[in-house]
Amino acid sequence: MTSALFDHAKRVAGSYLQPLLEAAAQRGVNAQALESAAGLAPGALDPLPESLPADVYVRLLDIGAELANDPHFGLHVGQCVKLGTYTVYGLILLSCRDFGQVFEQTMRYEQLAHDLGRSSMTIEDEMARYTWHSNYGSAHRHLADSVFSGIRVFSNWLAGMKLPANQLTLTHDGGPAELREEYVRVLGEMPVFGAQTNTASFTSAMLSWPVPNADVSLYPVLQQHAEQLLQQRTTLQPSITQQVHAAIVANLSHGQVRLASIAQELKLSPRTLQRKLSDAGSSFQQVLDQARFALARDYLRRPELSLVDIAFLLGYQEQSAFNHAFKEWAGVNPGAYRSS
Repeated sequence: MTSALFDHAKRVAGSYLQPLLEAAAQRGVNAQALESAAGLAPGALDPLPESLPADVYVRLLDIGAELANDPHFGLHVGQCVKLGTYTVYGLILLSCRDFGQVFEQTMRYEQLAHDLGRSSMTIEDEMARYTWHSNYGSAHRHLADSVFSGIRVFSNWLAGMKLPANQLTLTHDGGPAELREEYVRVLGEMPVFGAQTNTASFTSAMLSWPVPNADVSLYPVLQQHAEQLLQQRTTLQPSITQQVHAAIVANLSHGQVRLASIAQELKLSPRTLQRKLSDAGSSFQQVLDQARFALARDYLRRPELSLVDIAFLLGYQEQSAFNHAFKEWAGVNPGAYRSS
């Protein structure tokens, strides 16, 4: 259960949402249209929130692609990345002496911008391999596309020049084959799709390249501030959505959960709970769906549980209802998700 609870606690900083809103606006889709399509409360995205659940951000990527009729929405979101997108850790990168330190600090502080995934780096045979481990799997290709497009834009900006294209592998299917040339235009090279990992490979000599105009004197001050922010993340009180999520997880396997029963457990009236969730840019149904989806992913990794068992543990009366809901969340039915 712990991993599922942590999954829901994942957040995206409001500044990281800005490129998505900008890319959507460029294609005639405003924040109000995104709010409506995502079932968010009016004003949840405009003005820009301090943060929002990572699950909501990923859903907005997919919704933005659909509303904008843009099969490469993720690539175009990444192209809108700016220094402020990455919060304080973007400033840290600007104060790094070389690209090796840039990647080190990315792995340390990227969680200040988002909890969508985590980075790792390996060096072997004079090749560096940067891998981004998505928390959302290959079903959400716009997410991986936005990350690597954003990395390329920001890296070019740090270098003050257009960097050589990386050898890139992506776990998703690349979308429509006849439209894949957009990857070459944005990323400089056609990725290998359907791979085991989301990995950019490049000569390790690039790690020693200096960051032009880096103000290394600022690094200690910025690092201290970033460390304080990391510490705060571990000590903050759970948000109302996290409290509701935890209560839902604790009660799902004992029967279907209801707004009234969860409100009673949290010592709130149903109306107050609804208002608090709305103020947080969410709703009881959204938190319930997110809790079920997170648990479902955990359960599907356990071969001893049948789909009927999982449906029951998630509070569904019929397996067919679970199948339908899971396909809405993941884009594939639970059997196909388990096989992949």
